[in-house]
Amino acid sequence: MKRPTTVLLTALAPVSWGTTYAVTTEFLPADRPLFTGMMRALPAGLLLLALGRVLPRGVWWGKAAVLGALNIGAFFPLLFLSAYRLPGGMAAVVGSVGPLFVVGLSALLLGQRPTARTVLAGVVAAFGVSLVVLKAAGALDTLGVLAALASAASMSAGTVLTKRWGRPDGVGPLVLAGWQLTAGGLLIAPLAFLVEGAPPALDGRAVGGYLYLALANTAVSYWLWFRGIGRLTATQVTFLGPLSPLTAAVVGWAALGQALTPVQLTGMALAFGATVAGQRGGTGQRGGTGKGARHDTGRPHRRTDTTHAPARPADRADHADCAK
Repeated sequence: MKRPTTVLLTALAPVSWGTTYAVTTEFLPADRPLFTGMMRALPAGLLLLALGRVLPRGVWWGKAAVLGALNIGAFFPLLFLSAYRLPGGMAAVVGSVGPLFVVGLSALLLGQRPTARTVLAGVVAAFGVSLVVLKAAGALDTLGVLAALASAASMSAGTVLTKRWGRPDGVGPLVLAGWQLTAGGLLIAPLAFLVEGAPPALDGRAVGGYLYLALANTAVSYWLWFRGIGRLTATQVTFLGPLSPLTAAVVGWAALGQALTPVQLTGMALAFGATVAGQRGGTGQRGGTGKGARHDTGRPHRRTDTTHAPARPADRADHADCAK
């Protein structure tokens, strides 16, 4: 498959994640971010495990746990925490430095030398996102800033390690996504029950919202995301991330009646331009892994049996980043 098609399919993941905020605020119980994270990750992971019918083997039990923690289990709670504690979309702005984290980690772990154009595109993307979501309100919360930085670093590290480690022979991106979503969901589950207590009562709207998040927004989207990591460079993939807050802003305008100012439209143009530049600024490297990557040669064990945080309505702009 040609690279432009791969880029477009991978871009569907952050576009889908950009709808998370609208779904959580309009359909799901309020103030249950950890429960929502668990309901996104664990059912989706179990579904993909059932479809793939492949379990990790050997060192991949540990690798799947590490990747699941970085991409899902740690990323979701940190993202929600930052969104609740920071004012006016600041969590999205801090999180938008993710491409710069990936550029640095790719140089260390994948041997991909960063270019001036790539670094500049990362800075422009962050600036564009800030114009779209940033509001002048409130003082910064230290814990919120640290959580936003940690969430961006967690997802960035997971993206680069997914590229470096590749996949075992015979394992496709669907199975890899299932491993990580299940591991991440299992990590979030005890935290959700410990912090938030028993699950809330769910009506028909909530059930429909959770089904959407688990299936289209998570199972399909993370399959496309990990598929893209296998075919593009880590830098190219992460530069698609700004599409998430941009989509959230468009959905807020189209479905929730939120206005888009000229400044926001300018920011959207800058961020989108930086996203396109990030695709052109990649090394052009393809294949299942990046430079220095390792493939496991052992065959996976096959099973033989058949057997973006609920946001407060008053703070909608604050949660445009809760998209992954």
